Formats: sequence, C-alpha cells, structure tokens
Amino acid sequence: MDIDDSYEVKDLSLAEQGMKNFELAEGHMGALLDIKKRFEKEQPLKGIRVGMALHVTKETGILVRTLIAGGAEVAITGCNPLSTQDDTAAALAKEGVKVWAYKGESNDDYYRYITNVIDFKPHITIDDGCDLVSEIHQKHKALIPEIIGGCEETTTGIIRLHSMVRDAALKYPVVAVNDNKTKHLLDNYYGTGQSTLDGIMRASNILYAGKKVVICGYGSCGKGVSSKVRGLGANVIVTEVDSFRALQAAMDGFTVMKLEEAANVGDIFITVTGNKNVIDVSHMRLMKDGALLANSGHFDAEINVKDLEDTAESHRKMRPFLDEYILDGKRILLAGEGRLINLSAAEGHPSEVMSTSFCGQALAVEYLVKHRDELKKAEPSVIQLPESIDDEIAKLQLKAMGVEIDKLTEEQTEYLSSWKEGT
Repeated sequence: MDIDDSYEVKDLSLAEQGMKNFELAEGHMGALLDIKKRFEKEQPLKGIRVGMALHVTKETGILVRTLIAGGAEVAITGCNPLSTQDDTAAALAKEGVKVWAYKGESNDDYYRYITNVIDFKPHITIDDGCDLVSEIHQKHKALIPEIIGGCEETTTGIIRLHSMVRDAALKYPVVAVNDNKTKHLLDNYYGTGQSTLDGIMRASNILYAGKKVVICGYGSCGKGVSSKVRGLGANVIVTEVDSFRALQAAMDGFTVMKLEEAANVGDIFITVTGNKNVIDVSHMRLMKDGALLANSGHFDAEINVKDLEDTAESHRKMRPFLDEYILDGKRILLAGEGRLINLSAAEGHPSEVMSTSFCGQALAVEYLVKHRDELKKAEPSVIQLPESIDDEIAKLQLKAMGVEIDKLTEEQTEYLSSWKEGT
C-alpha cells in the first residue's frame, strides 16, 4: 500500500497505466471535455472544495479533472469496496489529487476514507449511494452550515435521500443527477445493460444463449439488462412488485412471474432493484444445481449473502469473482460477492455513457454554486436540474457523436404554442 498524507492507494507505480486509461476514456468523452474547456475559461468553481464518494474509475478521473479545471479543489474516495480501479487511483494521486481508495477495501478502511473526505470540509458533496451524505448528517453535523449542497449519482442514493426528506433529516439541498434523462435513460439503460453482462461473463465465462435469465426489477436498469441479454439469445423472465413495470415487461415480450416460480426454472439471476434481500435463501433452496446469482444494484443487500453464508454446507472460491456455495447438496454460484457486478468483475459503464452522466455532475456542481444564495433560503430538498441543462447535455453528446438534427420552423413553433388551429 502506498500512503502519503494526501493519498492512500494500492500501488503508485500503476499511475502510468492509469494515465493511458485516462487518454482512452477522453477519446470517448467529448461532451464532458467541452464542459472542461468552458470551465477552464470561466472558472465557475474557483475556491470551492468538492468531496466525492464515487466509483474510482478512469471516467471518474476525467470528471475530477473537469472540476479542477473549473477552479475546484477535489478529494475523492470510493463508494463501493470492489469498484476502484487501482491504476486510476494511482494516476489521481500522481496528479496531486487527494484520493483514498483501493480495490478490495475492508469495511474499516471504507469508512475511514469517507471520513478523510469529510475532514477535507467540502462545500459540495458528490455521492454514489448516499454514504457520504449519510455520514455527514449522522456524525459531522457541525460541517453542514458551510455545505452549499450535494449531487447524487444513482437510484439507490435517491431513494435514501427521499427517506431523509420524509424524516425531516436532510439539512442541505441535493441535486438528483440520476433523475436527468441524460443519466437514467442512458447510463442506467445502456450502461447497466452492457456492463452487467460484461461483469458476469468475466466472472464466469457463462454462455447466455439458450439460458433462462431472471431479471429482478424492471426499472431503467432492469429494462437495459433484459434488452441486452435477450439480444444474446437468452430467454428472459422478469420479476416485479410494481404493477405498471410488470405490465411494461409483459408488453415488451418478456415472461413475467413471481420470483418463487422463477427460482425453479432460472439459470442466471440478476438483481437490479435497489432493495434488500430480493433473492433470499428461501428462493435459493428452490434453484437448480449450478444456478448463478449476480447483483447490479448499488449495495450488496439485494442477494441475502449473509444468510447464504450462514446456511450453506460449504463455500469455496472458484476464481477471483466467483464463489461456490453448497446449499441442500446443490451448487449456488455467486458472482462478485453479491456486490455491483459490473464494477467488481468488470470496468463499469463505457466511457460514452459516463460522459453524459458526468456532464450532469459537473453542471450540477456549477448550478449549486450559482444558486447557493437562493438554495440557502429554501427548505433542504432533493432537487432536479432544469430541463434546459438536460437538453444542453444531449446537444453536447450529439455534437461529440457528429450527429445533426432538425430545428422547428417559425410556423411549427407558432403552431405548437397555439390552441386555436385544429382539424
């Protein structure tokens, strides 16, 4: 472990590879680089300290560079013990960024690093899962008056934030970046769809074609995974607790059934719900020999790994991200320790997808700084960025892809704004 006052990373010698990965990422993140160029000129974040708990990946490294280009000071740690790319952490440390992260963090280190970021006394927090916000509100309340606001990246974090609002516990405004169309309809759908399957393949080398794949949850992530795995020849079964989403899945051509029924027939099970103990030991007991379980929700709570460990007759590691449990004489294969499979066993979302997500983060930070006075007067809440910012991100990404679109004529604009002209 390489340790300095301003960083703690696995191996600083990995920095050169991290820099190369930054170059590769930048080649596919043109929209975010456009924001970085503007930030360099305008310096909208000058004097602002940004504390981050995000997946420490090459794409996140480009977001860090973008914020610094805008004048911010940045401190960062991971938001999942298995999601850090050690070469990225080393590269950030080499660039002088305060970074505490390594792949395979202990629980103690995970929270110690979050405390390090909190000790940086950030004016703005950027979270993926809400652990940073939660720690500040529970253990470091004295810092809250100086915090302008926060940004939240993922569905799980948004769920936690809304719970805080209901309990009157949220004490500073947080932008729900996940609610941007250019985030959840791209990142969650295309990114999670592709990277989840990538992670399972790297962990197990399993063939999807002909398999019965059970997707637990049909939100944006579940829709993406279902679509992509069907494209690889799988027979997809969806389980849901939401009536409308179940209806969508059925009308999209997927088989919809209760998990208790699906447990008997599934070969691969993927959770993408943001909830707890979705797949329980009672379901596992119904599964066939060799069933493979993977989670692509943010926390490792969706598959009841603890009870599986307590109940199984035996357990052995088959390869780096695949464990075998014997339960009632049958093999249950668990990928990525039940953690976020697309980052524990693979590299997370492709750079193009993270470009639009991180455009949202960069512009959310700028929005909080620009509107800090009015936000300070308002009741702390979970806020959504204006639609104009979402539209700006979409335009930047289209430009990066070399795509041009039509514009409304004056006549069409007038027609859409009038109620008088009919049949």
